[in-house]
Amino acid sequence: MLGSLRGTRLAAALVSALLLFTTACGSGDDSEAAAENKEPANSAFPVSIPHKYGSTSIKAEPKRIVTVGLTDQDAVLALGKVPVGTTEWLGGYKGAIGPWAADKLGSEKAPTVLTDTGTGPQTEKIAALKPDLILAVYGGLTKEQYETLSKFAPVVAQPKAYNDFGVPWQEQTEIIGKALGQESEAKELVEGVQADFKKAAEDNPDFAGKSAVMATPYEGMFVFGSQDPRSRLLTDLGFKLPTDLDKVIGDEFGANISKERTDLLDTDAIVWIVSDVAKDEAKLNKDALYADLNVAKQDREVFVKEASDYGNSVSFVSVLSLPYMLERLVPQLAAAVDGDTATKVEQPAS
Repeated sequence: MLGSLRGTRLAAALVSALLLFTTACGSGDDSEAAAENKEPANSAFPVSIPHKYGSTSIKAEPKRIVTVGLTDQDAVLALGKVPVGTTEWLGGYKGAIGPWAADKLGSEKAPTVLTDTGTGPQTEKIAALKPDLILAVYGGLTKEQYETLSKFAPVVAQPKAYNDFGVPWQEQTEIIGKALGQESEAKELVEGVQADFKKAAEDNPDFAGKSAVMATPYEGMFVFGSQDPRSRLLTDLGFKLPTDLDKVIGDEFGANISKERTDLLDTDAIVWIVSDVAKDEAKLNKDALYADLNVAKQDREVFVKEASDYGNSVSFVSVLSLPYMLERLVPQLAAAVDGDTATKVEQPAS
């Protein structure tokens, strides 16, 4: 009987040990599974981003992003995030997201659209969105506006190196990529679009060294300077800008020119951003000084309808709008500089 009792106790001990071992193994597996399922911390943070008013530290990956910069939403969308708030500029698009970027929204809720009527960002509405990052890279925040917005979340203002609204799309994309912890992904996006420009230039060798300028008949003749993203579209394709352009423009992104400087428009190609193609073309050519320029007499003009998707993409100049824009602008420029005055510069089909 004693042997039987010892055998029973031994069996019980073995079962107990087995249960403890199994439990321990199970706990380990659960912990490992939990660790695997837990979203890993983004090792890119914290990051510090310099700008016009100092530098901003972002401690963790942002989840609720508000874009005050007028085109900043495209870089955010291209990097796989949807802002909770955007700022209206062109087109009246849902969520302030153009057709070139709409597929990036997917099934996500469209951002709340904010407006800036010239008095600055809508501070209270921005605060109500509870942002953890405010982007104002393609923007013109004053120091006071920057300090006010900084009370609610880290703010990345416009870079110091450029005029307000003058940051190149490449740097805009990379700055936003760094702010989102996706610096390498942003560089890849930039390289992809730069490859599109390179191919367009290679396919159109006539662009190289030709002069060109961007303008609009706003309160006379308004010409965009070298620091405006629209002008950079031309130089990125191989064109050169008029020699005295920045001397006349000053440190602004653009300015109205006097009648005495109409010569700035006499380039190998001129891109006019207009409200009505037929009416504005006729009106411009009624101006004796302009009509006497070779660019007008030889029909080397490219007209872009301002309030169209195409026109909006020309002004937007973002990592997502540029491929859409190139498909339409490049054929027009090619027709303008082909050396044959009989070639008509056609409007894009869409």
